[in-house]
Amino acid sequence: MTKDIEWRVAPEPIEYGAALAEMEAHVAALTAGTAPERIWLLEHPPVYTAGTSATDDSELVDAARFPVFRTGRGGRYTYHGPGQRIGYLMLDLRDRKRDVRGYVHAVEGWVIAALGELGIEAFRAEGRIGIWTLDQTGQEAKIGAIGVRLRQWVTMHGFAINLSPNLNDFNGIVPCGIPDFPVTSAEALGRPVTPEQFDSALRATFLPFLNALS
Repeated sequence: MTKDIEWRVAPEPIEYGAALAEMEAHVAALTAGTAPERIWLLEHPPVYTAGTSATDDSELVDAARFPVFRTGRGGRYTYHGPGQRIGYLMLDLRDRKRDVRGYVHAVEGWVIAALGELGIEAFRAEGRIGIWTLDQTGQEAKIGAIGVRLRQWVTMHGFAINLSPNLNDFNGIVPCGIPDFPVTSAEALGRPVTPEQFDSALRATFLPFLNALS
């Protein structure tokens, strides 16, 4: 039931390490049945994170630029920073579909639908995880990253959507190990979106996402 899912919005940026510790503690409590499911929307100060597939050090182009965190989510290197909307999804799949690929597909679909509410046409790209769109030159460009982890069928991590970040900050890594496509944002597309607007779009498209997990 959606009424049992807690929506939490952080009013100020939260350091990545502190957010990760809080998320892990909440997931442990959720797994034990002592905490509700949670959608946590927030922003981080600039940081590079390395997922479980980040094994090629050459993809970390400038390690000195920002702190680098090794984390348990799937995927390779990504960037988080101001102007990006992070969504951490702490959901219990034990009584839903136990399907990791189906879950990732559903998260992608939810974010694509939310962007569509805001007039941004986004899509999946075959063989490339994440959220894609066409930039102002008509080239496929990444507007959002997906990285998840499941522990005892309880989900962690989630998505990062580029609303208005400094796109130059992505130059310190090979984003998600994909060097051949640029990174873009809602702002760069000429469609500025505030965090509040994006949060509202997520809420408006949440029920179909939840139904896809059932």
